[in-house]
Amino acid sequence: MDFSELIRVRQSVRKYDGRAVEREKLEKLIEAVRLAPSASNSQPWKLILVDDPELKEKVARATFDSVVSFNKFAPQAPVLAVLVEEAPMLITQIGGRIKKRDYPLIDIGIAAGHFCLRAAELGLGTCMLGWFSEKTIKRLLNIPRQKRIGLVITLGYPAEGYPLRGKSRKTAGAMSSHNGY
Repeated sequence: MDFSELIRVRQSVRKYDGRAVEREKLEKLIEAVRLAPSASNSQPWKLILVDDPELKEKVARATFDSVVSFNKFAPQAPVLAVLVEEAPMLITQIGGRIKKRDYPLIDIGIAAGHFCLRAAELGLGTCMLGWFSEKTIKRLLNIPRQKRIGLVITLGYPAEGYPLRGKSRKTAGAMSSHNGY
């Protein structure tokens, strides 16, 4: 599939068929994240793939609660990818303070984009989750207390007949310009 088709078909999937994701495909996803660009090549992330069914269920349940229920589909996904923020190189830390930029979170976003696009190419569905109980997930995955979780991504095969939705996006003119704001 060419890149134009890939970005057209990639969408957030919220219904999975439960089939296990093959180890070969997981390795390709790891490689996509490994090759993602980052500020000063810091690669300030650790990717944790959670596919043990019991542990995955507990982590998935930490992405919603009785008040916020919009991630209740997460337990259907056979794999959860957790992107943990790692310390960037010193030059990146200094540059981030000077320019008031959170480069590690920007870099995690790029890595997550690589992950999701590669998954789509492999016939898998994903959904990036920004709402989760960080404290619970850190405890479940033995993530050190001083670390920060950037994103949780559901991963699996979309349920049969899962619709390819049309993308509702701003027009090119509304979201871009040339040579000035």
